[in-house]
Amino acid sequence: MAYRKETWVGAALLLQLLTGTAAAKPAQCFATDDGHFACDFQMTDAAGSFTIEGPDATYILLIDEPGKAFGFVNLGNRNIPLAGSFLRERGDPACWANAETGTRICAW
Repeated sequence: MAYRKETWVGAALLLQLLTGTAAAKPAQCFATDDGHFACDFQMTDAAGSFTIEGPDATYILLIDEPGKAFGFVNLGNRNIPLAGSFLRERGDPACWANAETGTRICAW
């Protein structure tokens, strides 16, 4: 069952407020626009949604259904929706790819 993006964003933010923010963990990340970079990885809900914070941008992926997510990027002052859906890669489950835009986001 798919929900509107606004519902997921609100639910994720509410969950973080109610349960507290889990500690971010150091990781190695990749984003098509930024290449490889050191980041902080943080799970944001039980479905597997996560945030990765790098030196130039923060990426947020919210799970819509198993193996499918939608995303946002924050470049400093607001979350900007990323076009299309991201699918979890079978060959590297740490990566999510968007076939519409060619964008790939990974956290190891």
